[in-house]
Amino acid sequence: MKQLFKIGDQKKYSKIVTEKDIAQFDEGTVHEVYGTFALGRDAEWSSRLFVLDMKEHDEEGIGTFLNIKHHSPALINQQVEFSATIINLDKNNVDCEVIASVRDRIIAVCQTGQKIIKKEKLNLLFESLK
Repeated sequence: MKQLFKIGDQKKYSKIVTEKDIAQFDEGTVHEVYGTFALGRDAEWSSRLFVLDMKEHDEEGIGTFLNIKHHSPALINQQVEFSATIINLDKNNVDCEVIASVRDRIIAVCQTGQKIIKKEKLNLLFESLK
C-alpha cells in the first residue's frame, strides 16, 4: 500500500442525478429525488478515489462502513458535488467524511470506511464463505 495521503487530504467527485438514481424499489418510485442507495454508492466512490491511488497492483479496497445523514434533497438533473476528506488513516484503513452539495446547499454528510488488503487474502475470504 502506498502512503500517499494524510488526514485532511481531499478528493472531489461530481455527479448529475439521473432517473436511475431516484428513490425507488421493486414496488415503484417513492420520490423522484436522489435516493439514499445511489447517494451512498456515490459517496463511497468519492472516497474510493483515495484507495485507487494507494493500492498496489496486488491489492484491493473493500468497504467497511457507510453512514449517511440527509439534510436536503437533490432533484433529477441537478449536479451533486462530493468532497471526500480523509479523517482517519490507521494501517490499511482509510476513513473519510464526505460532504455532498448542490451549489452551496449541503444535501448530505456521510462517513465511509475502506480497507486495503491483498487480493489473494480477499479471494481466500470469499472462497471460505461458499
